[in-house]
Amino acid sequence: MKRINNNKITFKEYNMNQQMLLPPSLEELVPENHIVRVVNKAIDKMSIDPLLSRYKGGGASNFHPKMMLKVLVYAYTQKTYSSRQIAKALRENINFMWLSGNNKPDFRTLNRFRSSTMKGIIDEIFSSVLELLIEEGHVKLENYFLDGTKIEANANKYSFVWKKSTDKNQAKLQQKIKELLTEIEKTNAEENEQYGDQDLEELGKPIDSAKLEQKVRELDERLSKEPKNKQLKKSLKKLKEDYLPRSQKYEEQKQKFNGRNSYSKTDEDATFMRMKEDHMKNGQLKPGYNIQIGTENQFVLGYSIHQKPTDTTCLIPHLNHTQEILGKLPQNIVADSGYGSEENYEYLTAKQHGIYVKYNNFHIEGMRKFKKDSFRVESLAYDQDNDEFVCPAGKHLKYLKTKNYTTENGYRTERRIYQCEDCSGCEFRDQCTKSKENRQIQVSFRLNQLKDTAKQNLISEQGKKLRSQRAIEVESVFGRIKSNWSFRRFMLRGIEKVEIEWGLLCIAHNLAKVAIS
Repeated sequence: MKRINNNKITFKEYNMNQQMLLPPSLEELVPENHIVRVVNKAIDKMSIDPLLSRYKGGGASNFHPKMMLKVLVYAYTQKTYSSRQIAKALRENINFMWLSGNNKPDFRTLNRFRSSTMKGIIDEIFSSVLELLIEEGHVKLENYFLDGTKIEANANKYSFVWKKSTDKNQAKLQQKIKELLTEIEKTNAEENEQYGDQDLEELGKPIDSAKLEQKVRELDERLSKEPKNKQLKKSLKKLKEDYLPRSQKYEEQKQKFNGRNSYSKTDEDATFMRMKEDHMKNGQLKPGYNIQIGTENQFVLGYSIHQKPTDTTCLIPHLNHTQEILGKLPQNIVADSGYGSEENYEYLTAKQHGIYVKYNNFHIEGMRKFKKDSFRVESLAYDQDNDEFVCPAGKHLKYLKTKNYTTENGYRTERRIYQCEDCSGCEFRDQCTKSKENRQIQVSFRLNQLKDTAKQNLISEQGKKLRSQRAIEVESVFGRIKSNWSFRRFMLRGIEKVEIEWGLLCIAHNLAKVAIS
């Protein structure tokens, strides 16, 4: 130490040129219980055969896939998602340098490995991590807590294409095409004589772009025989340069919707959804994905990426996907009211799972306001012998008809419709219905039966315990990923690449939790 005599202040030795007798190894600089060691140990134990199968012999040597996977997973635990930032860390960060064995792949190599090499096999890699968690006793596959969240896509928020707008514009274009073709045919003397003032047979049906192209070829041939026909020349130009390209565009757009109401031009797999992070407080729709995950002991057991914003339609495909990964599903399925539908209850019943899934009015059934509302469908007395309901005014709602419905997943259900015999002059009419007609109600006795089974499970001692646990299970995972790790927008585009990113996040979360457990 050197002493400065002026004011008797001392400082530790500072010499940037000081030599070390034995330079330390990177191994010595990495703390014993650091998360980077957990990642290293876990991936060393895993089988990486799916990754190895992506490499072909010959050519230049490749970076080892196990090293690349370790680097990516550790980077995600450190809130580092950009391939450029990861490449920078490999040059400057001791933990990254130790983990990579001083290999320094550039950002293009890292991005190619993440977006191409890992495409289609992220589920197998995630499954290998789950096997380790099960072996080490972190999860028992007893309870499965399911929930979802919306994550913004890497897409321009103003790049939307709406199905309603496409349908409307396509219908207008169809009308214009038919009018123009009809006008062209009417000017042709030969066809006038054959068809008179009627449209051609084909004009009564939708004209797709293939038919329109054929018609353009026919008109081209006619124009070659009538080169002085200015009207035909003008109409043909309109068809070629305006109507045909627009027709092809609308058909292409309708194909991209694939059952959705919207998509983004920047990332065509992304759908416009309402996000919880609505900073402008104006309900703005943003391109994104609906992410579903299931947890036990706050470890992620399954995940899936969806293009539809409603959680109800996601439960069955999510559980099917999770079963493919795990080989089986945990016994009890726990979820909030967003998943409580007849279709989902039937699915869980058929699979013989413990059903702890709420329905939409589960929490308000016990409230005084709900009980006092004697005009609700649930409160109406039912006469089973006569198959009719009786309202508080003593009037009878008789069976009218049955409506059949098919859900987006293909599930068929029915609703029985009952109508009051006569609501005129009823003193309770304003409380009972807002319709000017006699009151109608729709009833599904099967759904009521399934809801009653779910209710008995939910109010049991185990149900109460699982309900209270659900509130902290999945939300803690989303809290870490979205808040602690600041992941609120995907880096990659396209649902296959988004699945890779989310899979890496789930693997990173599970290993980070192992590190502190």
